Amino acid sequence: MGRVISFEDRALANLRARVAAAEEANQDLIAFARGHSGAVASIHEAVLAAVEAEGFDHLIHIVTQEWPQILGLDAVALALFVGETGMRADASGLQFVEPRVIQHSIAEFEGVVLRGVERGHPLFGPACELIRAEALIRLESAPPLPTGLLALGQRAEQGFETRHGSELLVFLGRVLTRCMGRWLIP
Repeated sequence: MGRVISFEDRALANLRARVAAAEEANQDLIAFARGHSGAVASIHEAVLAAVEAEGFDHLIHIVTQEWPQILGLDAVALALFVGETGMRADASGLQFVEPRVIQHSIAEFEGVVLRGVERGHPLFGPACELIRAEALIRLESAPPLPTGLLALGQRAEQGFETRHGSELLVFLGRVLTRCMGRWLIP
């Protein structure tokens, strides 16, 4: 006599596992969409704050003092150079630096670099010890405007979604460059 094997229990367990995996993937997709939407809103708010600057000094203040809170970051540093003059600004103020330091930093990449780090970029100044994830945005300008680097950092380690995150950050860098031009060219 043959024995009847019921595949129903095995098929039901397999189906339940597939439904659970699909539900988990769906929740991940919803979380990503919410996070991406939040990032877009934060970038828009940062851009609006920059556009409302009343001068170059005020723009630097907005970038280094207000953007960390707007963007949910722990540190923001801006490094610029023109000719033989270089400067770096962060929450602690403005300092002159060797332009070669900035030139070397931006020579390593085009556009944006998103990465996890053991120690943040030196242009973060004293905060570099605390930074575990950073976004470096190259700021390109034609002379006589400065060229440089916008550094965004956070203490928490983070896995970056490179393509979408970098598009938003390139936009932020371009707006900052145009705002600087507004105040530096009479």
